[in-house]
Amino acid sequence: MPFFLLPLLINLIIGVGLQALGYLLMPKSKSQKTEEVTDMDSPTAEGGRPIPVVFGELWVKGVNIIWFGDKATTTRQIDA
Repeated sequence: MPFFLLPLLINLIIGVGLQALGYLLMPKSKSQKTEEVTDMDSPTAEGGRPIPVVFGELWVKGVNIIWFGDKATTTRQIDA
């Protein structure tokens, strides 16, 4: 019985080791956002901006729209 588990354990150890190596060699992302990136966070209505085409499910930030509504928030308290 232990001889049947030996190849499984060897493959498991190699797999975990390769995952750890891949994580360590992964390129690090830049922490600061440029001004152009933060400008695209709010919805705007400008001529000449590209229109994103989405296939599937995706969060689209900084879309070019004509009307968004009231961007204010309201805090309400519920009396118990």
